[in-house]
Amino acid sequence: MLLFLADFLAQFQSAFNVFNYLTLRMILGTLTALILCLWLGPVVIRRLVERQIGQAVRDDGPQSHLSKAGTPTMGGAMILMAIAVSTLLWGDLANHYVWIVLAVTLGFGAIGWVDDYRKVVEKNPRGLPARWKYFWQSAIGLAAAVILYVTAASPVETSLIVPLFKDFVLPLGVFYVLLSYLVIVGSSNAVNLTDGLDGLAIMPTVLVAMGLAVFAYASGNAVFAEYLQIPMIPGAGELAVFCATIAGAGLGFLWFNTYPAQVFMGDVGALALGAALGVVAVIVRQEIVLFIMGGIFVMETVSVILQVGSYKLTGRRIFRMAPLHHHFELKGWPEPRVIVRFWIITVVLVLLGLATLKIR
Repeated sequence: MLLFLADFLAQFQSAFNVFNYLTLRMILGTLTALILCLWLGPVVIRRLVERQIGQAVRDDGPQSHLSKAGTPTMGGAMILMAIAVSTLLWGDLANHYVWIVLAVTLGFGAIGWVDDYRKVVEKNPRGLPARWKYFWQSAIGLAAAVILYVTAASPVETSLIVPLFKDFVLPLGVFYVLLSYLVIVGSSNAVNLTDGLDGLAIMPTVLVAMGLAVFAYASGNAVFAEYLQIPMIPGAGELAVFCATIAGAGLGFLWFNTYPAQVFMGDVGALALGAALGVVAVIVRQEIVLFIMGGIFVMETVSVILQVGSYKLTGRRIFRMAPLHHHFELKGWPEPRVIVRFWIITVVLVLLGLATLKIR
């Protein structure tokens, strides 16, 4: 929005051309989202407390979590507001990728909002029935995948790129739609499973978003893309602004979500942020890199799959409790230790993901 205004004002004062630089708009997007979250935080928390929208805690989990009962949840709504407003202010609204990522993010956020509302307001422990949750996730994920497939301008935009191999490109054809769907929906649910401790999910989300911002920036720049031997995706650079707003909003939310949390993001935040990371990775053709950088999300998801599978097949549990972070808590790790160590692992994984830019 402000980019249009800057372009208009540049006719009279050339200094306004500075807003055409992606790096400046990334910085401004980050700061805008951060400030919005810091401003909205106390207001949102107060309203949630007034309406008694508090977290329900399972009594079969770590005993330390019982004290979290009643902590305001659905705070992810302020993350989404900050991301949407900041992206609309600093993004190029003529870029169709901007609208796709916003639609997917807000769509998954709406699914999470309904689920949270039914759980904490209507006191329905089932929330949104799983079949309906996955139906709407699938509908939005497939719609985004089909739109991206139909609007692809070159074969590379629908091909699988394997890191470390500069000459290996696998054309996917219509299977691109299936892969994109799986990445978007899978990433959404993976982040949601990780969101179980104070600040555990939001900081890795911030870090992965920052890593994807680098890929988006490079993919949208013909010179950098050729030098780094990654796909050149015209218009993908604008996603760096979107990723920057995720980082800013996430850091703003972490101000209130850090241990001991004053507010939880709920499904409205976790499902949306996971889907956002997934759709960005799909557009910049870095699904495998997302798998690497989001290794914590992958570990948490795999732990649940293994736990359920093992119990159904053998009647035994592999972990003391799943997702994985609860296993370490029940082993005696204090909650802050689990959180910070998972953050450290994510930093390492994001750096490994970024290293694939050059090691080819």
